Amino acid sequence: MTEIVSLADATAATIPAALHGCVASIGNFDGVHLGHAALLRQTRQLARRLDAPTVACVFDPHPIAILRPDAAPRRLSTISERARRMERLGIDYLVVIETTKDLLDLTAEAFFDALMINNLRAAGMVEGANFCFGKGRQGDVDLLTRLCQQHGIEFVAAELRSEGSEIISSTRIRQCLADGDVAAAHAMMDVPHRVIGEVLRGDGRGRTIGFPTANIKVSDVVMPAPGVYAGTAWIDDRAHPAAIHLGESPTFGSGVPEQVEVHVMDYKADLYGKSIAVDFVARVRGIERFESADALVAQLQRDIRSCRQCLQTASLAKESS
Repeated sequence: MTEIVSLADATAATIPAALHGCVASIGNFDGVHLGHAALLRQTRQLARRLDAPTVACVFDPHPIAILRPDAAPRRLSTISERARRMERLGIDYLVVIETTKDLLDLTAEAFFDALMINNLRAAGMVEGANFCFGKGRQGDVDLLTRLCQQHGIEFVAAELRSEGSEIISSTRIRQCLADGDVAAAHAMMDVPHRVIGEVLRGDGRGRTIGFPTANIKVSDVVMPAPGVYAGTAWIDDRAHPAAIHLGESPTFGSGVPEQVEVHVMDYKADLYGKSIAVDFVARVRGIERFESADALVAQLQRDIRSCRQCLQTASLAKESS
């Protein structure tokens, strides 16, 4: 299990001794996409060679939230979800650095000394070719290479992972989700986009028409475009096929953009108060208004069949890969 370690002040030497002598990589790692995974695997490889623990360092909140709050992107994944995804990559520790104005005002050299020398006492570093650090992003890989050489830290510059002619990035994944293309986002992250929330009491209308839904409110991660999706609901660590409605319900004039309504197929137990995770696998259709409840029910029956087919196809594709 990747252990989460919080660092309130990067300039104070407060990192646990177990992390000393680590091989580290710094970034936001939002979504832990395939580009991040390639970099973190190289971090793990260097750590094995140096017989050192592996550390990924992230900033929370995102630096843009401090510098330009109105422009801060919504996260693809929570800190705990990033740790979950890093576990399979062999990362021992996820260090969460509290982002402050003082931290962002450090020069590249001062930032390097505070985190890599005084705190982590790093034995190695792995970063992508476009890595920048320090106030105004003044530090680049050339400066990082020199600083590592001066302090006897082994440095590896990782190649950026691309898909076709474009570099995989969190920005591209956010755009895919904004377009409702959860399959493309999945392809770049190697895992489905996930949202987590507590089941709240809704208006109960789904149950009256034969399609009970678990209503969860999500506000801390990117939401896909409104629509109906095939997905997986994780309840008490068990996966269940699900049909997901995201956004308003124009037929009844209800629903809100941030609300996720999950019809968990073949599941009868009470879900109120439970925290469930929802993985988006494929988009089935957009939001539509129906002339009657009967027309809506007929469409929902078709949606359930479509969702089952999408999930079966995705499962077969996973087995054959």
